[in-house]
Amino acid sequence: VQLQASGGGLVQPGGSLRLSCAASGSIFRVNFMGWHRQAPGKQRELVATISMAGVTNYADSVKGRFTISRDNGKNTVLLQMNSLKPEDTADYYCTARVYSSSGVNNYWGQGTQVTVSS
Repeated sequence: VQLQASGGGLVQPGGSLRLSCAASGSIFRVNFMGWHRQAPGKQRELVATISMAGVTNYADSVKGRFTISRDNGKNTVLLQMNSLKPEDTADYYCTARVYSSSGVNNYWGQGTQVTVSS
């Protein structure tokens, strides 16, 4: 199973970006999907998660600005980030709990860099 993330980049404060992550491989079912981030010199933190049923959870710091969604048919998770702030600058990592031919495991994608700066 592999997770492939895309969509990071440089954006001005107040701008928007959308991150995408697709899971591929011998997948039977993708349970929880989510995003974490790690800013320079800081610990990795949870940004948002979404269950297979679409139940979402957000870090307080992004509530009202970020929206997580998923396409179960494509095993894809999206993170729409609006009203971006400099403190949102970080490497963003998608995660998924996947039931595959290897059993149930947690997987991480490669980081995609988000820089919010004027």
